[in-house]
Amino acid sequence: MPAPDREYDRVMAYDERLAERIRALVADEPNVTEKKMFGGLAFLVDGNMAIAASGQGGALVRVDPEQSDALTADGTASVAVMRGRPMAGWLRVESDRLETEQALRAWVERGVGYARSLPAK
Repeated sequence: MPAPDREYDRVMAYDERLAERIRALVADEPNVTEKKMFGGLAFLVDGNMAIAASGQGGALVRVDPEQSDALTADGTASVAVMRGRPMAGWLRVESDRLETEQALRAWVERGVGYARSLPAK
């Protein structure tokens, strides 16, 4: 069988330490659940994904699609590509950009804030 050639098929185990750090930051948030998805471990608020420890490394953060360009302008994050298509509103943040608690907290708060703005599922 040939090797997979689609980006979403190339998945590794998610960073469990990152997942623990995210879990600690959302511990006091109401209605947060965890779900394995996108090859990683996602944290959902009222059923909407907020942030995930990605199976491709780093984090996948859900944001307002209209803010994608502004949030990626400094190179800290990039628009996630899923099934070959860039997906505004889904940002990939590499692990080295999440090393400090302050940096991770900012992305967690951004993802949680956006998820809370959506209708509950």
